[in-house]
Amino acid sequence: MMKVTLMRSPNGRLASHKACVQGLGLRRMHQVVEVEDTPCTRGMVNKVSYMVKILEES
Repeated sequence: MMKVTLMRSPNGRLASHKACVQGLGLRRMHQVVEVEDTPCTRGMVNKVSYMVKILEES
């Protein structure tokens, strides 16, 4: 599991990047969600790495 925080707004971003943020379960700024550390979610985090921050991995 890893904790991901939305640090920058998805407003004005590419539709695919907005979809990645939504797919991770992030809705609001500074919201923290815990997602499974799978290759799929890791790819989504890498795609929007400029908008999110990984807090911890376990």
